Amino acid sequence: MKAAAALVVLACATPVVAQTPPASPKKIDVAYTQFSLPNGLHVILHEDHSVPIVTVNTWFRVGSAREKPGRTGFAHLFEHLMFMGSGHVKPGEFDEWLEAAGGENNASTGNDRTNYYINVPSNALDLALFLESDRMGYLLDTMTPKTVDAQRDVVKNERRQSYENRPYGMADPTIDEMLYPEGHPYHWPVIGYMPDLTAASHQDVVDFFKKYYAPGNASLVVAGDFETATAKTLVEKWFGDVKRGANVEPMTGQW
Repeated sequence: MKAAAALVVLACATPVVAQTPPASPKKIDVAYTQFSLPNGLHVILHEDHSVPIVTVNTWFRVGSAREKPGRTGFAHLFEHLMFMGSGHVKPGEFDEWLEAAGGENNASTGNDRTNYYINVPSNALDLALFLESDRMGYLLDTMTPKTVDAQRDVVKNERRQSYENRPYGMADPTIDEMLYPEGHPYHWPVIGYMPDLTAASHQDVVDFFKKYYAPGNASLVVAGDFETATAKTLVEKWFGDVKRGANVEPMTGQW
């Protein structure tokens, strides 16, 4: 009994600490400058001198949803073709020049967009913008049926490795086919179907590029260690002569 009474007294004597509500999260404020070139390219510049690095990230408003049944996989195919040389950059030089400058690059494709990014030391911004603008404006100067065939085979092998020959690899494409009806732009996988990749002609690929990979259908983000006025001048220098391209109609449909 004495022990129980002592516990009651101790509990009553324990001070009550008032709860303090959690602090409000700090508001994220990313300063930027944006403008558009006469050819329609939307440009966003974010100046940040934290580290001597610059990122150039180009987003095209095209993904697998812009493809047509029977001609799937084009958007992802271009993720490969865009590294195969352009009008003023021979095959292999894109990666060679970037790596020599201490840079890296890659890309990704989704249902509704494709993006290409380049990370370089800040003193190589000029090179990064040149390379990005050259493949936007002059990719078709060097793209041949042989180039398309080579990268088509790479994509088909990627499909085998990532989906067909992988345990449960076909689960995601099958789920999308069940979720979205036939003809819906999300029905087919981003990587495309094997028969469609096989059937794609060089002219099919050229037409797809002309329609979607133009300044009027793209946004360019440059972020990192640079002076905004200098970066704007460089963007105008390298992208100003790239042709706008045709206007891309909004997606419509009933599924």
